[in-house]
Amino acid sequence: MNLFYSFFALLVVLLILGIVFYFITARRYQSSDSVANSYDEWTEDGILEFYWGEHIHLGHYGSPPQRKDFITAKLDFVHEMVKWGGLDRLPRGTTLLDVGCGIGGSSRILAQDYGFSVTGVTISPQQVKRAQELTPEGVDANFFVDDAMQLSFPDASFDVVWSVEAGPHMPDKAVFAQELMRVLKPGGILVVADWNQRDERQKPLNFWEKPVMKQLLDQWSHPAFSSIEGFSELLVETGLVEGEVITADWTQATLPSWLDSIWQGIARPQGLVRFGLSGFIKSLREVPTLLLMRLAFGTGLCRFGMFRAVRTNSLEQTSKTVSQQTAQV
Repeated sequence: MNLFYSFFALLVVLLILGIVFYFITARRYQSSDSVANSYDEWTEDGILEFYWGEHIHLGHYGSPPQRKDFITAKLDFVHEMVKWGGLDRLPRGTTLLDVGCGIGGSSRILAQDYGFSVTGVTISPQQVKRAQELTPEGVDANFFVDDAMQLSFPDASFDVVWSVEAGPHMPDKAVFAQELMRVLKPGGILVVADWNQRDERQKPLNFWEKPVMKQLLDQWSHPAFSSIEGFSELLVETGLVEGEVITADWTQATLPSWLDSIWQGIARPQGLVRFGLSGFIKSLREVPTLLLMRLAFGTGLCRFGMFRAVRTNSLEQTSKTVSQQTAQV
């Protein structure tokens, strides 16, 4: 019996130490450098790529969701997003900017399967390096370090702007929206997929949602989540949107991804050998955040938002918007 109590006491101590470690090692957003450093570290050690593959985003499991292989669901997500955005009707050679491209998984599909001329940008130099390594010669996808808050491309550079799950890292959502629309050609299409918080104007966060949301921000270098309604309004406020912003909620279709991502560590124990004890600890500390993500998206605190907008063809409206922005500066 004493042995049992000793073992139980040891477990309690380890649990307490684990909780303390989780909180003191949070990767709070400080600047774009903190985001870049986080992704550099995950890319250099290869753990994220080992478990998540070339696509550092959620998977699409269908509507209603069905059991799928984790990596297959991620591939399906890209194709579903292409169809939802109407990009499958665009001709080969269409120029596309992938904002927050990670290690280039989506960019390569867009170039290889749809014939687009793709430019991928990320804040992480290591992600750019790895994306270049993974891209076969002859695939029309090029990768550069760039800041989505101040894209280095001229106005009206691309036929399509594409972004998946990059928005939570952006400290000023209005500037992010402006940059996405600015680099689109008149008549060009913006397609964005993002993690969103419930609109607090409609239903404020309650006593348990506030600390959960704080951890979702602090643990993965997120300054804030926008709401679907709020980001749609910011896109319209750029003055560069033709008509209305089309939105959709893909929460249910992507929801299985959170538990599936945890299951990868159990189903593929060879990672323990490949990355050693330090890799195991690094992976294990992400489990609470993944569970909090599943809780948040499963209860409606967070939503997976889809956005589609077309840049106005009106040169008069575009010139007026640019003049207004210049005057504000």
